[in-house]
Amino acid sequence: MTEWTTIREEHKIFEDEAVLALDKPVGVAVMGERHDTDLVSMARDAGEELFPAHRIDKVTSGVVLFAKQLRHHGDLTRQFNRRTVDKTYLALTRTHGIPAAATIDLPLSVGRKNRVRIAANRADIVTVTADAGPADAGPADAAGASTAAAAPGPEAAPWLWTVPAAKTFPHVRTYPSVTHLARLWEGTEHTLVAAHPVSGRRHQIRVHLAWVGHPIEGDPLFERAPTTRTFLHAWRLAFDAGWDGGRRMVVEAVPGPDFWRSLDGEDAAVATASLTGFNAPATF
Repeated sequence: MTEWTTIREEHKIFEDEAVLALDKPVGVAVMGERHDTDLVSMARDAGEELFPAHRIDKVTSGVVLFAKQLRHHGDLTRQFNRRTVDKTYLALTRTHGIPAAATIDLPLSVGRKNRVRIAANRADIVTVTADAGPADAGPADAAGASTAAAAPGPEAAPWLWTVPAAKTFPHVRTYPSVTHLARLWEGTEHTLVAAHPVSGRRHQIRVHLAWVGHPIEGDPLFERAPTTRTFLHAWRLAFDAGWDGGRRMVVEAVPGPDFWRSLDGEDAAVATASLTGFNAPATF
């Protein structure tokens, strides 16, 4: 049995005549890996050609959608490009103070060493709430992330983290980026959020959360020599099946035990239970 056969059998969450959806394990790239194997190469070496409709980071687990035939690939990629695909991720932070509902509307740019960052200074990020109006995001913390969560109380809803247009860097190419958040559970040390990246830029959720003061635990972009996996998981994906009358399809990858390993048994049970019955809010 090849490595691809094992992954295909153990991580398949949906398959029909047109698509294959896998729950990608952490540490495996979708495609284009230079010095290691990736799913597309594994499949090809095993005699199966697959066409990825999108990508998720190597450090991220969860749903990845492949077209099994090239004639279905174009329609799927257009759906991602037109942002008609609904994507919901789960992120675990070792922080408190994330609002019950929030939106991060911060443009991205590419800085030194090809690192994705916000296209503005941290000090220029502001928070806005429906009941409290604008508030200063506050200074950066020791890790370089904004401590915006110290502004109005976390139950003030909805929150918006943004930056004035006049403060956006004029000398670099910028990419408008929006992420909606819903807090699912908060424990004594951790918070679990559902994140919906509207624009779907590279590293968007990871950078957005870090720059508003809530980096994802284990993220090597913002944590030196992490000792755990990155706790970001592609949970749900909804798309239109053009080959099946255009019906809306939803595929879901239930987080495995490794996603909860930072939590003790009781917290893990409560956090897991918070996923039951969750439906994306209207802002999603």
